[in-house]
Amino acid sequence: MVQSNQKPHLVLLSAPAHLQPVIELGKRLVTCQDVKATIIVASFVQSAPAESRMVQAALATKLFDVIHLPPADISNLVEPGDKGITSLSAAMHVVKPDFQAAILGLETLPTALVVHVFAIECLGIADELKIPKYVFVSTNAWFLATIVYTPVLDKEVEGEYADKKEPFALPGCSSIRAEDLPDPMLLRTKANYREYLKIGMEIPKANGILVNSWEELQPKTLTSLRDGNLLGGVVKAPIFPVGPINSEGSSALKNELFDWLDKKPTDSVLYISFGSMGGLSLEQMLELAWGLELSQQRFIWVVRPPIEKSGSGSGPKFGNIGDDMSSYLPEGFISRTRDKGMIVPQWAPQVEILSHPSCGGFFTHCGWNSAIECITNGLPMIAWPLYAEQRMNATLLTEEMGIAVRSETLPSKGIVGREEIEKMVRKVFVDEGRRQMRARVKELKLRAEKAWSNSGSSYDALAKMVKHSQKKAIAIDV
Repeated sequence: MVQSNQKPHLVLLSAPAHLQPVIELGKRLVTCQDVKATIIVASFVQSAPAESRMVQAALATKLFDVIHLPPADISNLVEPGDKGITSLSAAMHVVKPDFQAAILGLETLPTALVVHVFAIECLGIADELKIPKYVFVSTNAWFLATIVYTPVLDKEVEGEYADKKEPFALPGCSSIRAEDLPDPMLLRTKANYREYLKIGMEIPKANGILVNSWEELQPKTLTSLRDGNLLGGVVKAPIFPVGPINSEGSSALKNELFDWLDKKPTDSVLYISFGSMGGLSLEQMLELAWGLELSQQRFIWVVRPPIEKSGSGSGPKFGNIGDDMSSYLPEGFISRTRDKGMIVPQWAPQVEILSHPSCGGFFTHCGWNSAIECITNGLPMIAWPLYAEQRMNATLLTEEMGIAVRSETLPSKGIVGREEIEKMVRKVFVDEGRRQMRARVKELKLRAEKAWSNSGSSYDALAKMVKHSQKKAIAIDV
């Protein structure tokens, strides 16, 4: 039985490859709202080592307990070519019994359950436990609007969405072009679309929805999601914008890379990374290298081996790969750019680089975590969307917010040439329009800081969500 004076205990469930935002949400709950939190981690077999490192780092904070479920082996459940949401849903189906056992084994039973949107397979366990249930959407409100409205579009639109010339209207929100649709919507006959559609149907069954955005960033979309005559009539559950939820990193890092950065002028270095799962073809990597050299701007480039010889490349990709870069960069590139650029194999401490005073922009795949890290550091972006909902994010950042530039050719559809890459880099660092773009993103940074100050919009939204869960828990118990 839930007592009215019982300290809230929230269990947070991550989805494979989506752990970091859940950890950061847990930190906010514990430090800002004085609740007990337990994080339960789901992972793929191939992503488990990376997530184990995140778990150890999270445990070191001593803010909450973390339980890492046995990694999900889905090799017999999905076709080799099926990735994305199909894999995520299969993994959550596999770990569901272990997740339920983990909850029942807790010393203190939870008063509410929060599941990542791609772990929604396990949302119904809250009903069995008779506790309130919440969904955490770790990307932006426009994506949330799109996924919850997809069941409506599924009934109204005939044929493939990707073939339609007119943008799709989302009530009260910006419409979305066919080329910007999330990957699962591009082929309606595929399992990925069916799982995506299922998620859109399940989200409104939650008692509330947390989204990694904030009132001042997406006011129009959030208003629609709350208005019963617009998308609120589809969602039905209260919306809690609790962003920006992102890692703050460490200020104590010292190595050759940061020694190099320390010597560079303020706002002068472009950071280039395509996320942990993004990849480029050899042909595109060579064009990118030549474009960087032509731009004559300083850069740090996190380089991974190409995923194919020709074509645009994409993602997501998992796996360990070697660090020899000589065979997939232009001959002499590293030596010619030694004074202006630094090549980093495989991985770099992104949060710390973006927060360094010398960093002046981010060449990014437009994953929402990366976009938020850029906004909270006041940095303009070069948008290079590859997969998932990244094309949506790129459009949001360039056309609505005006804090990024992008290529005319979609990187996921064709090769972007060196001249266009040079042009984009110079737009961020040299051309006159850079000042207005930097001013806009600096303003968004200030608004993000305000959102998480005491009595800020996101601070208050999280407090309201906790109180909402307490009231719901008592009502369910009765």
